[in-house]
Amino acid sequence: GLIALAAFGLNLLSPRLATLVRTDMPLALVIFLIGLVIWQKIRARTEWRLQDQVCMFALLTIAMLIKGPIVYAFLLPGIALFQLRGRARPPGAPLQSAWCGWWPWIASLAVFLLWVVGGILFTAGFFDQVVMREFVARFGETIHRPQPLYFYLPHMLHKFAPWSLVMISITIFDLASRRWRIGAAFRDMSAETFWLLCWSLGGLVVMSLIPSKRVDRIFPIVPPLCLILAAQIGGDAALPRKLSGVGAARRPYVAIALVFSICFAGGYTIFKVISAYRDHHDALVIFGRNVRLEAEAHHWRYEALSAKDEGLLLYLRKTHFIEPDRAFTEWNRGNLDALVASTEKAPALLSELRDASLSSLKSNERNKEQGKDYVLITR
Repeated sequence: GLIALAAFGLNLLSPRLATLVRTDMPLALVIFLIGLVIWQKIRARTEWRLQDQVCMFALLTIAMLIKGPIVYAFLLPGIALFQLRGRARPPGAPLQSAWCGWWPWIASLAVFLLWVVGGILFTAGFFDQVVMREFVARFGETIHRPQPLYFYLPHMLHKFAPWSLVMISITIFDLASRRWRIGAAFRDMSAETFWLLCWSLGGLVVMSLIPSKRVDRIFPIVPPLCLILAAQIGGDAALPRKLSGVGAARRPYVAIALVFSICFAGGYTIFKVISAYRDHHDALVIFGRNVRLEAEAHHWRYEALSAKDEGLLLYLRKTHFIEPDRAFTEWNRGNLDALVASTEKAPALLSELRDASLSSLKSNERNKEQGKDYVLITR
């Protein structure tokens, strides 16, 4: 348990996601809870009862409302792979099923579809922003930048280091001790550990097939990888079995990996903090605060045009971006007094907005990226 916790906290993905305003962290939590429920059922060798199915329905519904059917990509491939092994179990062996039945999956999808229909009918722009841009576009190459199939593999090896290297090393030594009989390794592996393997690899493979890729999207496979590492070091599917779990945890390579992970993850975090201060990455925070103060002092009605920085909405205390066409209409009708836009778009906007001028307020980052600097346009 301690090793799994250390692996989860001391990698390059967890600190990064903990500081971002994204839904990947809560999604990873819910997917982990679903996988944990399945793991407990497999370990206990008990059948799925109604209360277990209700629990799965509740967790699946929460996951659906957080990120949509992407939860299927992280769980269903692993469940299918595990069930294939279950069909090949020896006669008289206890039934160990990862499948809770159809209705929790279908019912949670029905709740999600009701939410989508309601959003389309009652929320302006929901279809374009949520359905088309956030879901359908991930399977195309027009909006989101596509990445190669192998994109996640090298990133996971790097971001999950040194634990990824420890897992690979243990696996190699274990197979070498078995004279590279891979089938024997799978036969000796416990059902609950095999489920963790199916869970993590299934999610990795299916997510790799989706054209639109971003490193933080693969984060939900990190918790099962941490549990696999703990199982390996504990002796379930690892090196010489004559050592107990306590003895295994005292091996020098574990201590070396732990020290290295502290230095690696800690050094990365310190470097990011120092570089953020040096390059004034708090510029958006200051800019958003100044815009709010100016708007409050002058009683301005203001909006923000769509931008690359999702955090801009948070700093401006807004819930959504405004589309350019609507911004032009509202401005020229006199319903808007100020508009936040990127410096890249500002010149074109000034020609379309009646009596508009640039305010002295602007965000100033030392490392400027195209479309990452913002100004306030006022009357």
